[in-house]
Amino acid sequence: MSDQASCISTTVTARDTRVATPDGALYVKRWQPQPAEGKAPIVLMHDSLGSVALWRDFPQQLAAATGREVIAYDRLGFGHSDANPRQLLPDFVENEVKAGFTPIHQALGIGDFVLLGHSVGGGMACMTAAAYPRHCKALITESAQSFVEDRTLNGISEARDNFAKPGQLDRLSRYHGDKAAWVLSAWVDTWLSEPFAHYRLDTALKQVHCPVLAIHGELDEFGSLVHPENISAWSQGPSEVEIIAGGGHVPHRELPERITGRITRFLSDIP
Repeated sequence: MSDQASCISTTVTARDTRVATPDGALYVKRWQPQPAEGKAPIVLMHDSLGSVALWRDFPQQLAAATGREVIAYDRLGFGHSDANPRQLLPDFVENEVKAGFTPIHQALGIGDFVLLGHSVGGGMACMTAAAYPRHCKALITESAQSFVEDRTLNGISEARDNFAKPGQLDRLSRYHGDKAAWVLSAWVDTWLSEPFAHYRLDTALKQVHCPVLAIHGELDEFGSLVHPENISAWSQGPSEVEIIAGGGHVPHRELPERITGRITRFLSDIP
């Protein structure tokens, strides 16, 4: 693998690489603050329609604020990663541990880490924290769903109808290219399927003993405030809940300085 480096600010350097998996290559981007503090890096896990590019400036801001390396990757089928050769199965959230995270953890030699997952990426972060109890030093969820709530399904159904309008799929094509239709189907068809109705995070979180921060927007259209409460209650270590008054589904985009500051305070004592 060859890394391509470029300086994106006076304090943070970004580089990208690709990591091979049995089903295709994953695109990975890393933001390294200068000087680095030598603490566990933060690994970002994106949402159902997300990608590295859709994190926008947040990873750079987070690296600068925390002094930690920030690592984000496109799941298989998303962004700049290779196309996914199959449709998602109902266990795709748990399966991301071995399908995406483990190859990256091994290829990059990460060691200890902090996880930060947005929406379904928050569920993946919970599953990963449970699978790596010795290496996961802290878990942060943002707008994560702890089970399949009617509010979530209604939001997805509404989004599906909007994407069916002429030209709307082009919004996804900007980030996912010719994989855009697969990305939309992977979200809508999987979440609205009967087998996925049994999805829950309680079993995984009962295996999580590291500090947990659950961030959630008060007005999140894809999940009520029961989700951060569940994440806090089900996890076994010290936990904190941060409710963003008037916030929606993407707090890190709506209020980046507040979210970055809150995460920085939460991680201040984490090695």
